[in-house]
Order: sequence, then structure tokens, then C-alpha cells
Amino acid sequence: MGCAAGLRADDWPQWLGPRRDSVWRETGIVSSFPAGGPPVVWRAAIGSGYSGPAVAQGRVYVLDHVFAKASDTPAHAAAPGGIRGAERVVCLSAGDGKVLWRHEYDCPYTASYPAGPRTTPVVSGGRVYSLGTEGNVLCLEAATGHVVWSRDFKEDYKIKTPTWGFAGNPLLDGGKLICLAAGSNSTVVALDKNTGREIWRALSAKEPGYCSPVIFKAGGVRQLIVWHPEAVNSLDPETGRVYWSLKPSEPARAGMTIPTPRKMGDLLFLTCFYNGSWMLRLDASQPAAATLWQSKRVSEQNTDGLHSVLSTPFLEDGYIYGVCSYGQLRCLNAATGERLWETLAATTADGKEARWGNVFIIKNQDRFFLFNEKGDLIIARLTPEGYEEISRAHVIEPVNRDAGRPVVWSHPAFAGRRMFVRNDQEILCVDLARK
Repeated sequence: MGCAAGLRADDWPQWLGPRRDSVWRETGIVSSFPAGGPPVVWRAAIGSGYSGPAVAQGRVYVLDHVFAKASDTPAHAAAPGGIRGAERVVCLSAGDGKVLWRHEYDCPYTASYPAGPRTTPVVSGGRVYSLGTEGNVLCLEAATGHVVWSRDFKEDYKIKTPTWGFAGNPLLDGGKLICLAAGSNSTVVALDKNTGREIWRALSAKEPGYCSPVIFKAGGVRQLIVWHPEAVNSLDPETGRVYWSLKPSEPARAGMTIPTPRKMGDLLFLTCFYNGSWMLRLDASQPAAATLWQSKRVSEQNTDGLHSVLSTPFLEDGYIYGVCSYGQLRCLNAATGERLWETLAATTADGKEARWGNVFIIKNQDRFFLFNEKGDLIIARLTPEGYEEISRAHVIEPVNRDAGRPVVWSHPAFAGRRMFVRNDQEILCVDLARK
């Protein structure tokens, strides 16, 4: 993507951005919002879902779900017989929101929170890769939506849909698409990106969890980190061979390993809703790890450290910034887990705690862009000294009610000095370029 006058512009081709690290590296971005909020460039109608958009080469890719009958409104509880409907991969023009193509396939939903797909597509090399709620994996031509290959995890591995669906965002690594599946020796699988053929499979767990795999370099090698409810595991991404595996003090309750693991120096940080925080120290000379500290309170309310649900924390300069179980944006000392401050200002409209209260955290230069479940975009500084809000604007309506209140739980994309974000009815693009 081109840029003028020395300004940096990037795509957002996968979960958490180009480097999968929650950093937006573009320059020429607004320092505060104009009166009335950032201008809406376009908006387009789509179906429901939690899938965040991916943006690449002037196109936006997002997954959605359309119900067979209008009366089949998403329900909080799982549907034993399945809710009839179709999943879609939708491609739109990043410039004007015009739908360029859709690929649709029949997909009855059995998962709880059945509003729609969970994962962000991965776009690379003229292909788009997607993973749906019920385990449908697709490789499509990015230009046309033509199917190159497809897989069905439930059929291929004889597994059931996890309680909240298949939700680990696929990871593209060289010639491999690495996905969280389920079952005995197939909790994580690597597929050939060109053919869909299985390259390797690894790990066994009663539940796969919902945590997106990620690769870090430590101990002199590249390590694929897979965190399921029973253990955090390091694998050789080329072969699936296990380097090391550590078990927490007790398995993650309800299978809720969700936030992506974060690395800072030789530290590897994990967090989940009930069990709280877990900090590991990675060995510098070999692929190995040991526990540095761990939460002692396995509780969603009587918390210590950070008990995150949906939001992936951000680590820098020895500190952790993340959202706890009832919407508390917190700062922790990474070395000890000591809580330095917390605030509800970024997450809840009334300053009261809200179960699963959420804000997505993205770094841009010396500040953060925080997108919360109420549809507000906030520019703020997060430091060990506290939370400093600079500017706030309401950009999209929260219409999903799975939380028992209106929320939007879809991670936005930041590309071309714009933000792309969706709810269960529309996707829109807002201009964040400095004038």
C-alpha cells in the first residue's frame, strides 16, 4: 500500500495486525477526534458475527452468518438440534464498502453464543483463509472467492464443536496454516496452505480452548505457543514436536483459555477469566520455561493479577495493561503481578463493573487506541502512573445481547489510516488520518 510525504501505511491482514502483536505502526494518525467523531467513510450491511475484519490490498474480508429464518434469533444457550443458517466469507472494497464477492456455505450452528463466526480471516499471497464456528476451514482466491480447498474439522478428526465454537484465530507460517482443532493428538494441526493436506498434528486435551496460536523466538529457536485449558505448550512449528509443556495449578475452568499469550523479553504472560494470571520465564539457552508467578485466586470476582476474558493484554517496559473479569482496565508490574492501578472509565458507560466488560487494546506510537464493547473508540495513554484519556468518540452501535446487555465484541482492524469495525448488522469504515 503506497503512502505520501513519508507517512507509513499498512494493511491489517490477520488477527492483531501484520505482526500479530496488537501494534498499529502507521503514521499520520489523528491525535484527537473532531467534534462529532471521526468521519464515516462508508457503511455496508452484513450478517451477524464476532469475526474481526482483515484488510489487504484495498479489500476487506470478514466472516458472517445469516439465519435460515428471521425468527431464528441468536440465543445465549446452545441449540441441541442446531440452528439452520449459512456462514459466509464476504469481500468488500476498502475504498467504498461495495461488496465484491461472497462465498456462502450451509452451516447449522450447535455452539453457544451462536451469533456468528469468531475468527479473523488471514490474507496472504492472493489467498484468504478462514475458520468458521463449526470447524469449516476454507482457502479462497482473494480476488474472486473461488474455493481452492476446504476442510471440515469435525468430520476429519471425529470431534465435536467446542462449547463456544472454533475460535482460535488461524496462524499462517511459511507454507503452513496452523489451527486449533480438538481431540486426541489433534488439538493443534498444521495444514499445507496450498492444498489443505495435513502436515502434522499434535497435543491432546479434553477441551481445546479458544486461544489463538502464536510464534515467538526464544531459547535460540522459533517456538509455537499453544495454550489449551490443561497446559501451555511449546512446539516446533515445522514438525509439531513438543519442546516443553507446563500445567497450571489447576485446569482453566470452563475451558476458557482465550486471550493470546504475550511475550516481553524473556517473559511469557497468560491470562484467563476464572484462573487469572500466569507468568513464565523463558530459558535463554534452550527451549524451556518455568513459572515465575501465578494467581492464587481462582475466582472471577475475588481477583488478583488479571483475569481477562476476551481482550489480549499489552506488555511493554516491564508492565502489563489488560482488562479484568468485570471490565477493570488494570496495570500490573510484570515481574511480580502487583496491581498498580485500575479504572472502569474505558470500559463501562456508568462506571459500574460489568461481567465480561471488554475493551480491545491497540498501540499506535506513544498512545493507545481502545475500542470498547459500547462501540466507543478512545485515544488514551497507559503508563505505570495511570490512565489518561485524550479523546473519545462513539463509532458503532452495540446490538449483540449475548452478554445480557448490548455489546459489540468484534476486534476492529486498522489500515490505510482508517478503522474498520462491525457489529451484527453492519460493517463500517471511519477515517483516522491527520488532516
